[in-house]
Amino acid sequence: MIWLFLKEHAAWIGFFFVTLIWSNVVFTLDAGFSGVSILYFNIIQFVLLILFLGWRFIIDRKAVRALLDSTVMEDIKPSGMTAFQSLYRDQFLKELEEKAQKINELSIQRQEESDDLLAWVHEMKAPLTAIKLMVEQVEEVKLRTKLEQEWLRIYLLLDQQLHQTRLLTIEQDNRLEQVGIRQIVYKEIRDFQSWCMEKGIGFEVDELDQTVKTDAKWLGFIVRQVLSNAIKYSPENEMIHITHHKDSDGHLVLQIRDVGTGIKAEDLPRVFKKSYTGTVGRESSAATGMGLYLAKSVAVKLGINLKIDSTVGKGTTVMIQFPKENAYDQSYGM
Repeated sequence: MIWLFLKEHAAWIGFFFVTLIWSNVVFTLDAGFSGVSILYFNIIQFVLLILFLGWRFIIDRKAVRALLDSTVMEDIKPSGMTAFQSLYRDQFLKELEEKAQKINELSIQRQEESDDLLAWVHEMKAPLTAIKLMVEQVEEVKLRTKLEQEWLRIYLLLDQQLHQTRLLTIEQDNRLEQVGIRQIVYKEIRDFQSWCMEKGIGFEVDELDQTVKTDAKWLGFIVRQVLSNAIKYSPENEMIHITHHKDSDGHLVLQIRDVGTGIKAEDLPRVFKKSYTGTVGRESSAATGMGLYLAKSVAVKLGINLKIDSTVGKGTTVMIQFPKENAYDQSYGM
């Protein structure tokens, strides 16, 4: 702190030595001053300088300690500050208060927009359900299949929007419990039934008799995004393989593997980025780049590790690695 203090007051110290040298030159040229008088004068000046710097150092050190110990800017007292420093402090606090007020207003506005969006998505569910019932009554198979596929696309987009909005408050919207992986996976497969039938996609599924401690709704959302991509990029009449195992560290891993187009190596590090569609996605107008981003965001909140391994032309494997149960307890303070 001493070196910082000297650097801060270097201009004062420099001015002192300049005036001292100039005084010594004048006194030396004046025959009325003896060498001893000039020496006493210099000693007194140095003593006064040291006393002044010592007094100023104590004041500045108190001000710095008050700054370091304070968590609120308003707690910093102007004592020890110069008039200009006090003015700067007051102006800074004024601008800080204005910024905080603006941030609070933006936060309220964002919350209101989020609430409006959630309400709109919920309002859309009623007509979607009605349309679903109407589609099921269509007798022509090809037309019904096409309508079901388009209905599913709208449903998935709304579902993504709903969960993207809820993601901001996921800590208040989750419930940790023992969840059977089998029930989650089969429920999501059933929701994609019409799409899979249209493409001739089948599933080869392990027994999946394991349970994990997590939120069933949010885990279902993660699986839904992964299955949606697997079906979308799989060629017709292929199989999607769903297995599970425990890795070397004892973590349960749910693995979903397709034999689709695959992902290029240069795209893999960015597949979880928001709105990133990759090389394959740019060739498909249906890609939004939000599914895996949202899945990853939810996974992080739940302590789940989401990894992807892919080879172009051979397919993609998504691994959903669950934390050990005691890791959940530590994360949520149980």
